Amino acid sequence: MLRPDVLDYYNRGGEQNRLTAGTGLLEYLRTWDILDRTLPATPCDILDVGGATGVYAAPLAAAGHRVCLIDPVPSHVEAAGRLPGVTAALGDARDLDVPDASVDAVLLFGPLYHLTERADRVRAWAEARRVLRPGGVVLGATIGRFASLFDGFVKGYAADPFFVGLVRDVLATGVHGGGPYFTTAYFHHPDEPAAEARDAGLAVRRVVCVESALWMAGRLREVLDDAEQRGLMLELLREVEDDPSMLGTSSHLITVAGLLTDS
Repeated sequence: MLRPDVLDYYNRGGEQNRLTAGTGLLEYLRTWDILDRTLPATPCDILDVGGATGVYAAPLAAAGHRVCLIDPVPSHVEAAGRLPGVTAALGDARDLDVPDASVDAVLLFGPLYHLTERADRVRAWAEARRVLRPGGVVLGATIGRFASLFDGFVKGYAADPFFVGLVRDVLATGVHGGGPYFTTAYFHHPDEPAAEARDAGLAVRRVVCVESALWMAGRLREVLDDAEQRGLMLELLREVEDDPSMLGTSSHLITVAGLLTDS
């Protein structure tokens, strides 16, 4: 189901602590804020597709939701299956072993990163539509097209000619070739996620930036460590999160969609 290099990346713990500090923590806080304002009322049935070791599944279950996590990495499934209130199974986002119209929310927080062919990404969106109940919601996370360009200069990777080659490939095709920097992935242009969801038969409600340009802020750690500043940042980002001019600056976007019959 996964390319060998992608599977190897996750088996080596590539995402183990990514969301616990710095830009990863900003991504987590913003994603959770978006979830909290978008998901149906507790309790609901949530399918967390590509949910890894359960970084979102665990708090969602603790909040009272019924969470089933599906992931193609066996070690992820094993870890997630030990979480209280979470069931976990191996699976492929393009072919879910889940009944039609059986869940209230589908999270695609991973599959759209590693499906480099558009047809496969549309198929994953279509599977989410198939299993969604009327009134439900799908949230799909994507990596921004310009993330590696910005990251190269923020973190100094641009001193490596190999990394510069990766950036040029991403800018031209959207495909990030991996190597020592992340792994094979697809980086979406801001216009693409909504178009793919619509082609899968979904009604797109919103496309929002996750981090915005603040992930590049030099004082980010200081802001995140200060409860008052962190709260203010989250409050103000809510006000601009779906401004089209913000989308290209963000490392990640979240596309929120539902059934056409609910529109």
